[in-house]
Amino acid sequence: MNHIPSPSERMPSESVIDETTGEAVTLTDEERQPCEIWTRVMGYHRPLSSFNRGKQGEFAERRYFTEEKVCRD
Repeated sequence: MNHIPSPSERMPSESVIDETTGEAVTLTDEERQPCEIWTRVMGYHRPLSSFNRGKQGEFAERRYFTEEKVCRD
């Protein structure tokens, strides 16, 4: 779920659909823009890229839950 692919895992180019024309567009790595992931830590938001290796590992191991499944009557 929170896996960030390394450059070796990414494909060199990927086709996406242009929403305005509906045509497939192929982008190279040079044309792509990295997506920055932010998370809430201790009451404020920080980019994942600012975390050290250990904190990035903790982020990858997080488990998500829905409140309905946890609450008891």
